[in-house]
Amino acid sequence: MTSRFGEIWVYLARGPLLWLALTVVAYVVAEALSRRARRHAAANPVLLAVALLVAVLAVTGTPYDDYFEGAQFVHFLLGPATVALAVPLQRELRRARALAVPLTVALLAGSATAVLSAVGVARLMGGSRATVVSLAPKSTTTPVAMGIAEKLGGLPSLTAALVILTGILGAVVGPAILRLVRVRDPAATGFAMGVASHGIGTARAFQLGQREGAFSGLAMGLNALVTALLVPALLRLLGW
Repeated sequence: MTSRFGEIWVYLARGPLLWLALTVVAYVVAEALSRRARRHAAANPVLLAVALLVAVLAVTGTPYDDYFEGAQFVHFLLGPATVALAVPLQRELRRARALAVPLTVALLAGSATAVLSAVGVARLMGGSRATVVSLAPKSTTTPVAMGIAEKLGGLPSLTAALVILTGILGAVVGPAILRLVRVRDPAATGFAMGVASHGIGTARAFQLGQREGAFSGLAMGLNALVTALLVPALLRLLGW
């Protein structure tokens, strides 16, 4: 029976749509589990979907490159999905203009803190140049972070993993931390989530409310721009 299943799996794995289909199925299952858990922070759909897919890859012995080849269409959709976040932001445009100055200060402070803390910790722990470069853009959206890492001599695959980990961590603990420090304003909550944990944090922000999601999407887009400028400048200061 096991041998028969192995033969069937080898046949199915040759099709590029298999991993795309499994990615969609994993997220549908994860979303159902998250709803059943009443949207508990630990039951983040992305975290659950990643865990399911990792389990499948481990059990079947499938290399990540083979998986990505089949599921890369999902990666392609990150760009259009990011642009689509402008739709809910348009409804909050008047409030965004009124908060332009504090949002700009928060953006610069948050982006600088994310990059400097990552680089500082990596250097203190003896990380190589490639590791430091890969870690620096971890708080920005995946396509931008991978592009920065690739252009500056980092490891895009490592960056992608770190970006996902950062996003999941921010989505899981971010709202609780913001409540702990008494951040109550929906715009401030969403903006902080977007700067710290990009798209995954933005998805979590939309679960909190439309205003939180809109400002999180704004922060994610602006942080991608600032990070793309900040990381190369920082590496030049370090003599790299």
